[in-house]
Amino acid sequence: MPLASAPPPGTPVPFAITHWAAAHRRRVESLVWRNELGGITARITGDEDVLYAKWSPFDLEPEAERLSWLASRFAAPLIADYEERDDGWLVVTSALPGESTVSPRWIGHPDVAATAMGEGLARLHSLDPADCPFGAPEWVGEHADPAELVVAHGDPCAPNTIVSDDGRFVGIVDVGEVGVTDRWADLAIASWSLDWNFGPGHDGPFWAAYGEAPDPERIRRLRALWEAPSDARG
Repeated sequence: MPLASAPPPGTPVPFAITHWAAAHRRRVESLVWRNELGGITARITGDEDVLYAKWSPFDLEPEAERLSWLASRFAAPLIADYEERDDGWLVVTSALPGESTVSPRWIGHPDVAATAMGEGLARLHSLDPADCPFGAPEWVGEHADPAELVVAHGDPCAPNTIVSDDGRFVGIVDVGEVGVTDRWADLAIASWSLDWNFGPGHDGPFWAAYGEAPDPERIRRLRALWEAPSDARG
C-alpha cells in the first residue's frame, strides 16, 4: 500500500487542481498530502467553504464510487466533483470538521489517535456488508475469514482518521479500498500504523475503543499479506 506524507516545500501544484480551483472561483490554499504513487491532495478555499482536491496519475474512479456509496451511510466526505483528465484523475470533496490524527496538533497525542481509530472502525464495521457492492481490497484477496466479513476501510492507517477539536472521531478519508472483507484486515493494519506514526506501545486504547482483544495469529497473517508482493498473494 502506498504511504503518504506532507509534500516537501516547493512541490508543484498539479495543473488539474489549479485549473479546477480557478474555474470554480476558489484558490489553492496549501498542499496537504502526497502518496508514494505521486498523488497530491490540496486544500481549496472559497468565500464560505473548504474543499479538498485529490489528483492522481492513477484511476480515482474506485475511490469516487466508494465515496458516493459510503457518504450516505457513514462519516466520510461528500463528493463535489470527479474528473478524468489527460494527465490523471481528480476527485474534489467536502471537508470534514477536524484534522488528521497525524496533523501537527495531534501527533503528540497517540492515545487520542488510537481511541478515535478504534471507535471509527467499530462504527464502520457495524454497517451491513450485504448492502456493500464492493469486494475485498486487492491486498486481502480471497484470504478473508468468511465468519469475520464486514464493510472494511482496507487502508485504515492513522492519517486516514479525522478527529474533532476535542479529539473525538469525526470520519474517515482515502476510501479507495473500502469493501467487504475480514475485519481483522482493518484491525491488523490500523493497530500497526500506530507504531509507524507514534512509536510502539500505544495500541491499548485502540483495542479498548473497538471492543476487542488482539488476536496475535490473525494479526500476523494479515500483516504478512499487507507486505507481500501482489503476485504472491494468490
